[in-house]
Parts: sequence; structure tokens; C-alpha cells
Amino acid sequence: MILSVNGLAFDYPSRSVLQNISFSICKGNFLAVLGVNGAGKSTLLKCINGVLKPCAGTVLIQNDEATQLTRREIAKRIGYVPQRHEHFSTTVFDAVLLGRKPYIQWEASRNDLEIAQKALNMLELEEYSLRYLNELSGGEQQKVIIARALAQEPDLLLLDEPTSSLDLKNQLEVIRVIKRIIQTGHIGAVVSMHDLNLAIRFADKFILLSNGEIFAAGGLEVMTPENIQRVYSTPVKITEVEGIPVVVPV
Repeated sequence: MILSVNGLAFDYPSRSVLQNISFSICKGNFLAVLGVNGAGKSTLLKCINGVLKPCAGTVLIQNDEATQLTRREIAKRIGYVPQRHEHFSTTVFDAVLLGRKPYIQWEASRNDLEIAQKALNMLELEEYSLRYLNELSGGEQQKVIIARALAQEPDLLLLDEPTSSLDLKNQLEVIRVIKRIIQTGHIGAVVSMHDLNLAIRFADKFILLSNGEIFAAGGLEVMTPENIQRVYSTPVKITEVEGIPVVVPV
């Protein structure tokens, strides 16, 4: 087990956001967190990563309680890609190399440089290495931030809507890369998503959030038209196109 969340709750001063959230994932799991805007998806990822402090419950990372780990220790275990991030005037390569920060003592080693280059290659960003981050499109910047998370060589990826600013081609490329890394790199991922079709096609575990609580959780069996309609207040049908499940609003 690389992640175990037990009875997690979080409140903002004005409202309760999450209540009694419990789930776990192992290496090789791709968990999609689904729900409408404001359901608590981003808040859940921030609580797991320690960006926000839960008001109740525990988060165990490889059986260690997250609150007992330093930020450096968490960064070695978790690669986090937030929904919004700042862009500095730095080259793409240096931006990805920042993912090695938890491991660097004085200066980057040859191993750090090689790992950063490998992460760039995974996202097919080699030709952008010496470009400045603020010269890239939003979609290209997003791929750089994902590459930086991969450069951390984490056991767990937390991705907050990683395809939201990508075109159709790059959406598929990025999700396929993430899926391949999960399967071959022996890590797990918790991914908040809005695109139900990407989720149902690539994820193997699902959490449907509604009003800050888990409405349904499990494998593909929970992705039913009835559950989706209850969570999204929209009737849907699930069909197949060349063997690929597709969610269609009706």
C-alpha cells in the first residue's frame, strides 16, 4: 500500500469541504477522482500532499503518517502537479531539473541531469529544453510541470486536472504517458479529472465525490449511468466505440 486515507475531513472557515474520506491505493493503481466543480477534488489532493492540513483523519504514505514527514521527505515520495502554477523565466530543462531539488545537496549531479533529461524525453519535450518556460503555450507549460513531477521519481503522483489546458492530441499523449509510467514504473497515481471519457478509458479505480463525501468508489463497476447521473445531475448513457467505453449525455 502506498497511500491510505482514513476518515479525512477538511473545513474552510465558511464551509465544510470534505467529510469522512477513506480509500487506499497500491502501486500500479490509476485512481480517478471525479465530481462537479466545488466537490472537493483539488482540496483532497492538497490534503494528501500536506499543502492543506486536514481537520480530522489520517494520511499514510507507505505506512508513514504524512504529518510526521518533512517537506523534503514528502517531495521524495509524492510528485504533485497543481491545477495552477507560477511560471518563472527559466529554461524548460532547468524547470524540470527543479524536480530533483529534494535530492540535491550542493549542486546537481550527473545522475540528476540524466533523470531530468529522461523526464523531458517521456513527455517529448527534448526540442524545448533551452526554450524559456514563459515562451511556451499553456499546454506545453503543463507538460513541463508534469515532467518536473516525474523527475522527482516519486512513488505516488498527484495530478490536479493535468489535461485541462491541453488539446485533444496532447490530452491522449499525456494520459498515455501517465498510464505507462504507472504500469511500468511501479508507482500509483491519484488524478482529479473532469473528462469522464478519459477517466473511464484509462483509470482502473474511481472515486465519485458529491457534496464533499464519497458517493461511490471502486473499479469500473461504479461508473454506471445511474451513479454518474446522481453525481452530475445529468442523464447519460455509456456505449462503446471500437471497444472503448464512452459516456454520452442524453
